[in-house]
Amino acid sequence: MDALGRSKRAALLIGAAGIAALGLGLGYRYLRKAEKVVRVGVVSQLLVHPLKSGKAVSVALAQCERVGLKSGEMRDRHWLVVTEDGHMVTGRQEPRLVLVSLTCEGGQVCLNGPNMEELRFPVRQPDRPIIDCRVFGADIQGRDCGDEASHWLIRYLGAEKAFRLVHFEPQMRARRPVESEPLFPQHERVAYPDIGPVMLLSEASVKDLSSKLEKDVTVDRFRPNIVISDCEAFAEDSWEELQIGSVRLQRVMSCGRCIFTTVDPETGIINRKEPLETLKSYRLCKPSEKHIYKSSPLFGQLHTVKETGILQVGDVAYKISR
Repeated sequence: MDALGRSKRAALLIGAAGIAALGLGLGYRYLRKAEKVVRVGVVSQLLVHPLKSGKAVSVALAQCERVGLKSGEMRDRHWLVVTEDGHMVTGRQEPRLVLVSLTCEGGQVCLNGPNMEELRFPVRQPDRPIIDCRVFGADIQGRDCGDEASHWLIRYLGAEKAFRLVHFEPQMRARRPVESEPLFPQHERVAYPDIGPVMLLSEASVKDLSSKLEKDVTVDRFRPNIVISDCEAFAEDSWEELQIGSVRLQRVMSCGRCIFTTVDPETGIINRKEPLETLKSYRLCKPSEKHIYKSSPLFGQLHTVKETGILQVGDVAYKISR
């Protein structure tokens, strides 16, 4: 009798497990069915900015990691200019930084700028000291890139004060965007970007803005990572979740714009007026969002990376909805 009872219980457990598995399978199929995929555009440019406020590097293919885009040894916003006491220096304070090119080749960093000799030094310098830096009031680390890089920056910027170049390495203490922008998830980490790991903008939005200005502007001025074509102006505002190649992106918030947009990426000259004033005339947030964006006009969208993978120019962008 005991043996019979045990057999019945075993049969019941097996049957229950089978029903549960079937239910999970049906539930998964239902969820998959409920996910709607709509083509919204095409990737026309992928831009990596290895040096914060430095020149963009246009690439045909990039790895999209949790902390942003990567191409070879170049990682987006992983190098930073700081003062001697570790405070960040950007194009807001030194507009000519936008003309500085930082690239990587064969394990070497290549630093270039107008009327400057190219400087090369190793990407990895484990014997250099790690500096504590301040980026928008948050603490973060960076590996000092040496005296030669420091002297190069001082000569280029023509300043009496000293500057250092630092490099963020994967094992270092990163920043949490949520500390400055509560809309970001608690687990998100970034190196030296202003806020999030990926910024996306459409060509049509830039064209719309240019139509309202005396002089056209280019996407470079707004420093996006992913540029989308074949869509309407500001269509990106409504893309909450995107699939591009093997990458899944989640929109977090709009990108509030500041005085840095008034730096011309071709000349390194700041005018402190346009296109910021024109953006303020028609791209301010809703009254209900003023506690988030204040008086900053909105242009482009900040995303987190839900699924990492490869991005390529020419990839179709799909909006995901449920």
